[in-house]
Amino acid sequence: MAMLIGELAARTGATTRALRYYEAQGLLESERTGNGYRVYGPGAVTRVRNIRDLLASGFTVEDVKSFVAYLDDNLPEVFTYSPTCADGYGVGAQRVAELDERIASLTRLRGILVRRMPWLAEPATAASTATDGVDTGDESGT
Repeated sequence: MAMLIGELAARTGATTRALRYYEAQGLLESERTGNGYRVYGPGAVTRVRNIRDLLASGFTVEDVKSFVAYLDDNLPEVFTYSPTCADGYGVGAQRVAELDERIASLTRLRGILVRRMPWLAEPATAASTATDGVDTGDESGT
């Protein structure tokens, strides 16, 4: 059953713009009707869902290109190691290492921020801490 781009977008949650981008990047293929409309086969739903899952997992479009031969399959089965997907495995391992570094860095930054701004933990004292010693212009003392 052939689908137009709008139907594929509705069935996958992708925007039509994203689908055109995936096609331009070589991740998705379509046929053209006589009037130039893109038409997708039923396998496009699985392919787009897999692309979106990989992107949501932190892979870049360039990373996803390493998996292009497997995008029409059930991805958990694809991720079972085999020599034919060694490149994809390497991309995945690299991405996990990058995410681990980013998580560690963000955790350190969060710790620094909380130590420097202790009132974040106690919002009720934030106003008094922020105005202690500050001339508010109120001479009445109230």
